[in-house]
Amino acid sequence: MAGSSRKSVLFVCLGNICRSPIAEAVFRKMATDSGIVDNWRIDSAATSDWNTGSTPDTRGVACLRKHGTETDHRARQVTKDDFLSFDFILCMDESNLRDLNKKANTVKNFKAKVELLGTYDPEKQLIIKDPYYGSDEDFESVYEQCVRCCKAFLERNS
Repeated sequence: MAGSSRKSVLFVCLGNICRSPIAEAVFRKMATDSGIVDNWRIDSAATSDWNTGSTPDTRGVACLRKHGTETDHRARQVTKDDFLSFDFILCMDESNLRDLNKKANTVKNFKAKVELLGTYDPEKQLIIKDPYYGSDEDFESVYEQCVRCCKAFLERNS
């Protein structure tokens, strides 16, 4: 961030096909609607390599479309470089946080602030649960949590 007014955020979950692409799309739309998207580098990634190259879960895409939001994201795994190039790495649950902190400890002088996206939730729901084995309602809950958290995060960092 030093010397640059452009900020960056990476949203992370286990597979990068459900929660993190929803968070990325929600945040990108908020930043676009606020006229500040050019001030941000926005992406999402996975702690695992299971879904690399895959498109987001169709239920998540349908949920986003229902709310007038699109995504063309392709799943990728978090890299060591992400810890050097992103200001914020926001993840969905404790398992993501553990995996990210373990990887961050292998990166010298990393700058990213690694934390749970849920720490920004005004309703204090710290964990954004994986909807993969759930229903459309579970994807809707993820969307609503992401909206609350991303709004608070953007207000705190714009």
